[in-house]
Amino acid sequence: MANRERVQEWVSKRAAEDDRLYERYARRLEADHAGEFVAINRDGRLISGTDELVVAKQALDQFGAGTFALRRIGAEAEIRWRHS
Repeated sequence: MANRERVQEWVSKRAAEDDRLYERYARRLEADHAGEFVAINRDGRLISGTDELVVAKQALDQFGAGTFALRRIGAEAEIRWRHS
């Protein structure tokens, strides 16, 4: 399997896991926190707030890299283009 295919497979699996975590633990936040950000640990612990970078930093500190999903609450999809 080519490297590109492995990366695409990993991204697909990770997106599916992130969706599962959101549905299980964070969907209930939509009524009161739509538009905010939430970090969802695999064990269900949540960190939410209005500043994406603050939420991400807290999640890295408390959960560790690669162990959580970071989502905008209530957003079906979000695409960002980053450049330097």
